[in-house]
Amino acid sequence: MTNILQAIYTIASNDIPDVVDFYRSQNKINAVGDALELFIKDIFANTLNETDELKKQAIYERVFSYAGNANNPPDFMLALGDAIEVKKLNSQTAQIALNSSHPTAKLYSNSPMITRACRECEQWNEKDLLYAIGCVNRQKLSLLWLVYGDCYAANQEVYQNTKLKITTGINQTTGIEFSPTKELGRVNKVDPLGITSLRIRGMWHIEHPQKVYRYLNLSTQSANCNFRLCTLMRETKYLSFPAKDIEKLESIKNPSLRMQQVKIKSPDNPVKTIAARLIKYQI
Repeated sequence: MTNILQAIYTIASNDIPDVVDFYRSQNKINAVGDALELFIKDIFANTLNETDELKKQAIYERVFSYAGNANNPPDFMLALGDAIEVKKLNSQTAQIALNSSHPTAKLYSNSPMITRACRECEQWNEKDLLYAIGCVNRQKLSLLWLVYGDCYAANQEVYQNTKLKITTGINQTTGIEFSPTKELGRVNKVDPLGITSLRIRGMWHIEHPQKVYRYLNLSTQSANCNFRLCTLMRETKYLSFPAKDIEKLESIKNPSLRMQQVKIKSPDNPVKTIAARLIKYQI
């Protein structure tokens, strides 16, 4: 079973390609976001250098239990492991568009936002959710954040309560015909012929972790740095991984790889802190 520590080891052991050119040269992508998603898959599957497509597909089938779609989270799930949501940006500090899905600390199998295929791909009730946020500029991946949702997002009831208040207020509007929907609202028969409807959708955004965690002194980097990786997880999560994976990562003798025990603000109560592990790498 693969995990994020193995993925970090893969990054630290390989040259980071110009991701767009790298995957475009293999005729695998139509968009920059596709290149980032393939790169994230390959670091978890340790298939960056695998050129045999049949072998790579066999590894993918073993490593991943689910590959998502453009409309429903997550983008993919590790078999018996984490769920992963990939976000591509052009700026290292831009807000991240989550569209109709609110920020998520954990992924639950009863979530109305996931598909049946995701729900039934393996036996699971709850998964840790990892946000993989990459800045791809001029064909190059310059910054990659791997941050777990329980370090980043509040309890789901915070977002659901806000959505419920808005939905309740919309549906109390008089003189408009509403119909049931998973979105904020849906109005039917807007015009005299009754042929037009209106969907009322929420568009969630969240601040970039580079801004959220600026109190951790993240900005220290050399002037000629081409790529940076920042990984953040709770200390309990770090210690839950197999000892062999922890030892393998910590055995890397490379000053470009730094691991720190830090305290981060609780997403549910910022006056409280959480013990966390920050792993940074740059080349």
